[in-house]
Amino acid sequence: MRLLFLCRYQVPVKAIIMATKQSTVDFILDQLVSVGNISARKMFGEYALYCDGKVVGLVCDDTLYIKITEQGKIFAGTYYQEGYAYKGAKMSMLIDGDRIEDREWLTELVRVTAENLSKKT
Repeated sequence: MRLLFLCRYQVPVKAIIMATKQSTVDFILDQLVSVGNISARKMFGEYALYCDGKVVGLVCDDTLYIKITEQGKIFAGTYYQEGYAYKGAKMSMLIDGDRIEDREWLTELVRVTAENLSKKT
């Protein structure tokens, strides 16, 4: 069971944990084809999302989590929730399905995030 914390109100939401399907990762990668050197690496049944050699997010339980940067938060506005990809993870931006389907929006979020992360993240 995972606890998600919705925005700043930190209301716990229970979720059932399951491994991410390859088709979910393939769809996200296809949406991000124009962002640059984008790839995913499988790790323990889940995936790390890389842009130009930097980890910009995770795909866990068929859910996209993007690392939080100030610039990313400004760009995303109210179109995300904050949550944890797994127990012990840092808080991330939980991106919902409608936003994942918006190719231009998602591409820009990942681009902004990658630009504002240090190489070692």
